[in-house]
Amino acid sequence: MSLDALPVPGGTASAAALDVATAYLSPALLNHSLRAYVWAAARGTADGIPFDAELLYTAALFHDIGLVPVFDSHTVAFEEAGGHVAQVFAAGAGWAAERRERLSEVIVRHMWPRVEVSADPEGHLLARATATEVIGKGADDYPAGFRAEVLERYPRLDLAGQFLACFRSQATRKPGSSAAGAVRSGLAGRMAANPLDAPA
Repeated sequence: MSLDALPVPGGTASAAALDVATAYLSPALLNHSLRAYVWAAARGTADGIPFDAELLYTAALFHDIGLVPVFDSHTVAFEEAGGHVAQVFAAGAGWAAERRERLSEVIVRHMWPRVEVSADPEGHLLARATATEVIGKGADDYPAGFRAEVLERYPRLDLAGQFLACFRSQATRKPGSSAAGAVRSGLAGRMAANPLDAPA
C-alpha cells in the first residue's frame, strides 16, 4: 500500500473542490479531510470495492465544511449543512442533479453508525475513514509504514482540540444532532485514545 499509488482524481471539479476547501477549512481540518480521502481510497482499493474517485474525493473535502462558522446552520446538523454546500458547489461545477444528490448523501451518511457498502460504496468508505480519523477505529488495518507516510504528508496538527471544540459547540446549540449524540456517548475519551495521535 503506497500513498502515491492511490487514485487522485484530476479535472477542474476536483481542483476547484480543493481550492474551496483550502479557502474555508483550517489547516488541521483541511489535512483531516485529505486524510479521510486517503484512508477511504486505500480501504476501497485494498478491499476491492469499486468507487467513484471524484465523488469520494469531493465528499471528503466537503464532509466537515458545515463546521465552519460561515456555513454552520442553526437549524440542521453540520453534515446536512455540508451536504447542501456541496450540492451548490457541484451545481456550479456542472454536475447533473442526480450526482449532486449522491454527493450530499455521501456527506450526510458519514455520520451514520453504519453504511452498507452494497447500497453506497462511497458513503461506506467515507464513514469508515472518518471513524479512523477521529477515534482511530480500524487504524491498525493500515500498514504502519503507510500510516506514517500519510501522517507525514498531511500532519494532524491540532485536529483533536479543534474537532472536539466544534462538536461540543454543535452539541450545545443542536442537542438533537448526531454531533451531540457523539459527545454524550464519550467522544472525548475515544478521541484521546486515538493511536493516530500517539507520539511517533
